[in-house]
Amino acid sequence: MLYVGDTYNHRILGYGPSAINGTLIFGGNGPGINKTQLNTPRGLFFDSYSNSVIIANTQVNNVVQYVLDAQEWILLAGSSNGSSGSTSMLFNDPTQVRLDPMGNIYICDLQNHRIQLFYAGQTNGSTIAGITSVGGNNATTLNGPHSFSLDNQLNLYVADTNNNRIQKFLRY
Repeated sequence: MLYVGDTYNHRILGYGPSAINGTLIFGGNGPGINKTQLNTPRGLFFDSYSNSVIIANTQVNNVVQYVLDAQEWILLAGSSNGSSGSTSMLFNDPTQVRLDPMGNIYICDLQNHRIQLFYAGQTNGSTIAGITSVGGNNATTLNGPHSFSLDNQLNLYVADTNNNRIQKFLRY
């Protein structure tokens, strides 16, 4: 199954092999902050271990987990009421999320110009790329990162959008 964030319709769609039309997986109840709604879901990660979709819920400034066939999402990181921030626990427009093999969560925090790492089970994140709330173009700063990738050594490759570059950061 391919999972797609239908960003401006505030829902997640699933596409089976050779499907032309998507099936509603979750959301589609208008934008909002309650546990049955999404608001501008952008980055998705399917976690086969928990049979869930991890969602960067951008306009609500959080990352949530939707276990397939559940009735509501579970808050993993960020605000439960839509508040933005730049502390170790808050975001300002998260755009992408990934899990590593140990269950640690990596989150691209667009407006805070950083990538946050939340160790499995922790509610406080650590900035592993960029400098919180400081946009820049030197080797340690990011400016509007939108997405990232991890290689098999857990090195981080960041699409540093406003600097028109891919920035590599060695494993944390």
